[in-house]
Amino acid sequence: MPDRIKVLIVDDSALVRQTLVDILSSDPGIEVMGTAQDPFAAAQKMRIQKPDVITLDIEMPRMDGITFLQKLMSQHPIPVVICSTLTADRSATALRALDSGAVDIITKPTVGTKRFFEESRIRICDIVKAAAMSRLKKVIEIRKVAPKLTADAVIEKPTKAMLKTTEKIIAVGASTGGTEALRIFLEKFPRDVPGIVIVQHMPENFTKAFATRLNSICRVSVKEAADGDSILRGQALIAPGNKHLLIKRSGARYYAEIKDGPLVSRHRPSVDVLFRSAARYAGKNAVGVIMTGMGDDGAKGMLEMKESGASTIAQDEASSVVFGMPKEAIKLGCVDKILPLERINQAVLDMCNES
Repeated sequence: MPDRIKVLIVDDSALVRQTLVDILSSDPGIEVMGTAQDPFAAAQKMRIQKPDVITLDIEMPRMDGITFLQKLMSQHPIPVVICSTLTADRSATALRALDSGAVDIITKPTVGTKRFFEESRIRICDIVKAAAMSRLKKVIEIRKVAPKLTADAVIEKPTKAMLKTTEKIIAVGASTGGTEALRIFLEKFPRDVPGIVIVQHMPENFTKAFATRLNSICRVSVKEAADGDSILRGQALIAPGNKHLLIKRSGARYYAEIKDGPLVSRHRPSVDVLFRSAARYAGKNAVGVIMTGMGDDGAKGMLEMKESGASTIAQDEASSVVFGMPKEAIKLGCVDKILPLERINQAVLDMCNES
């Protein structure tokens, strides 16, 4: 049996530390090697034993989590999962943590129903396992682009695709490592790219700030999807945390449907839900992209997209932080192209322009 994943929990709350110990220890593949109330105590424990993964709070006494993360990634890189309450005013700080090298983010568990606790346990354990498998990459500085012109958002140049009765739709699924992958994927698209719908596994109160950040650095408009939003050219819609996102169609108009519901493929939002709705309502007019992430969410949905006539792309192993979701889709034989992250953007445009 392989060694268990050794986790160090760093949080100033004794209650949170104990709750995380209970949750992580319930998984036979995870061992909590210790806890620390702040980064200084964590550093002392790390001198004795190096963890495979660190869960790290942001707001702590003596040294904040962001500062500790930056020092850690520059000196002794270790996969770090940020553990935050993620209230609206802190989500921007959580995004900064991802920019500084954190692998993923989990929401601090709160006392609640049995269902809530179980869903939190599944998500937290899965994220820690994915972090242990992740390839740490150099942090790339995010560049700013010129603000979007209002006229560009309203008046589009006529294109061959616009003459078609049915517009193309781009459906994208990602998990661990997806926040950076989506930035690279989206920032090169032109303003008249077909509508994009995205499921990125992330908690509540986080997706809106994530969409706002992407909107500030991309030529296309990016927003958190709301129920009934039209799926438009030059716009990317991101599934709200803890809600499923579906593509629906009324006549020639595609729109987003936001729904509650059970975990699907261990996730809400689920890539399988998005892809299956794309297969049903867009069919051959859809392009599906599955990116870095642990597990198999999206694989079966991509198979349905392929069977409905859609074009499909999977991110390759070398450029994936975790080669789980793309690998499972490839194993099902439903992927047209396997490409490095930097080439997916152009391939999507080529597929959208095909007759």
